[in-house]
Amino acid sequence: MTLRLSRVADPALSRFDQIIDARSPAEYAEDHLPGAISLPVLNDEERARVGTIYKQVSPFDARKIGGALVIAAIARHIAGPLAHHDGAWQPLVYCWRGGQRSGAFTTLLREVGWRADRIEGGYKAWRRLVVDLVQNGPVPAPVIVLDGNTGSAKTEILLHLASRGHQVIDLEGLANHRGSIFGGMPGGQPSQKMFEGRLALALEALDPTRPVLVEAESSRIGDLNVPKAMWQAICAAPRARLEVPVEARAVFTADRYAEVLGDGVRMAPILTQLTPLHPADRIAMWREMLAVGDLYGISESLLRDHYDPRYQRHRSRHDDGRGQVVFLHGLTDLEAATSKVEAALARMQPSTGSAIGG
Repeated sequence: MTLRLSRVADPALSRFDQIIDARSPAEYAEDHLPGAISLPVLNDEERARVGTIYKQVSPFDARKIGGALVIAAIARHIAGPLAHHDGAWQPLVYCWRGGQRSGAFTTLLREVGWRADRIEGGYKAWRRLVVDLVQNGPVPAPVIVLDGNTGSAKTEILLHLASRGHQVIDLEGLANHRGSIFGGMPGGQPSQKMFEGRLALALEALDPTRPVLVEAESSRIGDLNVPKAMWQAICAAPRARLEVPVEARAVFTADRYAEVLGDGVRMAPILTQLTPLHPADRIAMWREMLAVGDLYGISESLLRDHYDPRYQRHRSRHDDGRGQVVFLHGLTDLEAATSKVEAALARMQPSTGSAIGG
């Protein structure tokens, strides 16, 4: 039997005790179904070797050699990581197209006595559902954008709103990046495909009768592209814009990025990256501030001279004035700031007329 998926988080997936990705380690590392474990039937070198034989020798020789490698790998998995399962265990297997690799794995698991199935069309079928959702859209709930210049604590306020029951998608969290040249996070960013899969799951989980709040972003978060459906929704959405004095934003930024700003090794290439964009004396000033540990000074200067002008140009293209402006004198009390944002959101009327809150 095969399972045909109709959704990215298809409820039928929950029937299985384990999802097994039979593709090579490199394929798995780039992207995989949520919760799947990697039990490859061909490693990366073997997959490349079999593919070469298929093209340069013959399909028969490739299947013969590949078949022997696949059966040996499945035997190792059954004797190793799968050995502890009892007869009631029910796994779901997939490969790239749901063909030979997952077919062989499923057959041998059934021969053992386990109730194994495989995904019809494999990873490619699941990926097609992801792409349709994140690229073709539309976003299945009315979008409201939380806007504000760099250092306005948008991400933190967004997470506070989520804790209060508002419907939120944290794009920077999904991309594992804080959205600026200082925004790298431990572990690095996921692949583009994995980012899109995470976003698809978040979109599919939305309640279409309630608005969803997202942070104002450019079309890229670090090295990743914001998929078309989400980007178009951000550009078209009404905005709740935070207005925070640059002095308060500088304090917040110096604290938030202290581990980066205080690390000369990490900052050197960042300033080199900024060199073509600014006068030499400004770059020299920033280097001097870093040398003496003036994190507040460089934060304020970067906000005034680098981020704010760029953010203003971006806003002029996308803010049509339909939203609300929230004036915050400081960012030391984020609960109070969140309450002000919440009040502004309550005054906004999403296209569905549905309630803002949870």
